[in-house]
Amino acid sequence: MYKVLVPVDSNEERSQRQADYVANLPDSSENVEVFLLYIFSESSENPPKDFDGTKSASRIPTVRRMNEFFEDEGIEASILEDSGRTADRILEEAEEYDVDEIVLGSRKRSPAGKVLFGSVAQTVILESDRPVVITPS
Repeated sequence: MYKVLVPVDSNEERSQRQADYVANLPDSSENVEVFLLYIFSESSENPPKDFDGTKSASRIPTVRRMNEFFEDEGIEASILEDSGRTADRILEEAEEYDVDEIVLGSRKRSPAGKVLFGSVAQTVILESDRPVVITPS
């Protein structure tokens, strides 16, 4: 089984691009296991508008939609949640679940900003010993 870690935030478009990438992996419905990771970070003290109070990743709209998407595609998915510094949590969860690949979504950036990835993506790329895919914005 090919295991993929997909860190998810509250951006629908970015999350859908990540999901589409995973669904297009070879034999995804038979050979891919997805770990959806939502991180309650210290910098995001205000939860998404649709969030109803109890901290649970399964209550985050993008996480629910991605989980449903993978279910519809016949891809096994598990929801993980963590809190703390985003890049650190991604790297630790990748290690804990021994994933084969990490799939991050990119943010739209200014022309000058396109030279560098965001700090989370850059940290994960530089510090991970696993393949990291950045889906386009």
